[in-house]
Amino acid sequence: MEITWHGHSCFRINERGMASVVTDPYDPAVVGIDPGKLRAEVVTISCDDPAHNYLKAIRGKAFEISGPGEYEIGGVFVTGVRINGSKKKSSPEGTRNTVYLIDYSGLTVAHLGELNSVPSQTEVEGLGEVNIALVPIGGQTSLNAAKAAEVISLLEPSIVIPMHYGMSGSLVKLDPLSKFLKEMGLTSVETEESIKLTSSSTLPEETRVMVLDLSQ
Repeated sequence: MEITWHGHSCFRINERGMASVVTDPYDPAVVGIDPGKLRAEVVTISCDDPAHNYLKAIRGKAFEISGPGEYEIGGVFVTGVRINGSKKKSSPEGTRNTVYLIDYSGLTVAHLGELNSVPSQTEVEGLGEVNIALVPIGGQTSLNAAKAAEVISLLEPSIVIPMHYGMSGSLVKLDPLSKFLKEMGLTSVETEESIKLTSSSTLPEETRVMVLDLSQ
């Protein structure tokens, strides 16, 4: 399985012989960054916002998943779980958020979408085992650095990939990556072009933060 980052909350996950998945494609005019060429058989949408739901960014025809449910496409299992990220009972439509669990042959990636508050213990247990967590860290409409660290301690993933943070050229004003790294007790992290995993046996024993370069 290979994971590449295309900016903001957009990733491409693929495995030879299985369906490829793109998460939260965005409108370049809104975010200010070019996501590059995106092709996929499946696209997941965490919330109804042009920074997360821009299907025109996907080349070709992709199966769209935009809410809770269980799906199997091309050997990939995708489970959408509604975690609004708001403790208010009457949260507005715009804050509805779907967390996606994407399972490639037993390796589970959790894309937390636009989560903006710490889930309950029941919600966390409902997600099951998470090997790789794609976590928003930039504050504003999503988790800030401190809340992101708290969520990570609850999920206990093997790998954490930060997303949805302030970048050079971005029109979306978010906290920088450095704030999250400081919260996690890290001074710096070497970036990777992509993450490649063959099986769960290749996962690190302790939670590891991995930062991806922007792929275009």
